[in-house]
Amino acid sequence: MSDKDKNVNEKQEIKKPNETSGIHLEGHIKISDPKSGEILVDKRNAIHYENMSISLAESLGNEGKGNIVEMAFGNGGTTVDPTGIITYLTPNNTGVNASLYNQTYYKTVDDNNVNNTDPARNYIETRHILGTTYTDILVSCLLDYGEPSGQQAFDNSTNMDGEFVFDELGLRAYSTEGSNTGRLLTHVIFHPVQKSLNRLIQIDYTIRVQSLTNISEI
Repeated sequence: MSDKDKNVNEKQEIKKPNETSGIHLEGHIKISDPKSGEILVDKRNAIHYENMSISLAESLGNEGKGNIVEMAFGNGGTTVDPTGIITYLTPNNTGVNASLYNQTYYKTVDDNNVNNTDPARNYIETRHILGTTYTDILVSCLLDYGEPSGQQAFDNSTNMDGEFVFDELGLRAYSTEGSNTGRLLTHVIFHPVQKSLNRLIQIDYTIRVQSLTNISEI
């Protein structure tokens, strides 16, 4: 190989972009009673990577959609036998049309959305520590005493299939087709938690977006 050919190859190598890194996503959810301080659920969730990749591209491409807008609640993630043994279903994180097993309620958590009636307590914020390779998206949602409409008065239900005995949650992306129509971005299944008139429920849902180098757990 001539010196000229070597110089050309060296220039091509220099111009070649570094494509050895990538993006890693992980999520964590904490459900608590803010009045008593009791932690009801504390676990990681499943990421729907296909839908998340679409949403990231739509958001970065400034298409006016793809951002997190709603938190969906359901009661179809588990089954409880007569002896109290809980069987957990697998989170739905494949297929663009994935959804909760049985969604019974949803709430707008995007504090810039006109459908958010309480943006001070239902909001989304990003958190970054300078010099780190990750940024957290915190989605905070409060189910107040009076919501959802139609709930029971006390959290003593023996029916684990009740409409507001939640055992699954997910985050949905904004869609121009209207409320509750966006793609499912995450899904988490947990032991049944009843929402009733006598209790508040606070959900803190964290999605960590980070480089594949120097992974830091939530």
